[in-house]
Amino acid sequence: MNCVMKPLKEVIQLVKGLPYRTTIHSDQGAQYQSHIWQKELKKNKIFQSMSRKGNCIDNSPMESFFHIMKAEIMDCNYDFKEDLISSMKIWIDYYNNHRIKTKLGGKSPVQYRKLSA
Repeated sequence: MNCVMKPLKEVIQLVKGLPYRTTIHSDQGAQYQSHIWQKELKKNKIFQSMSRKGNCIDNSPMESFFHIMKAEIMDCNYDFKEDLISSMKIWIDYYNNHRIKTKLGGKSPVQYRKLSA
């Protein structure tokens, strides 16, 4: 369970105080259905989105996100894990705050979310 709880606790620290609902998407793995995982989500007011069994289309927004990320930053060769993590953090910030999405009316995800709040 530590392999999923440690990253979850890191995410919780990053999203504390955000003015909108935080959602975590996952598959139906036992670790994501466990009492410990679900209790931590509930305690931190995080919504869980879980795909239906055998239906990968349910999680298509996240599949699309990871496809775009891999296409845009994974061409580089990273000598150290820390360099990859840093690159991913920078890209995620760019994606959320600056990358324009046509389906969001030409706004970044954060700009769009602020308009909806």
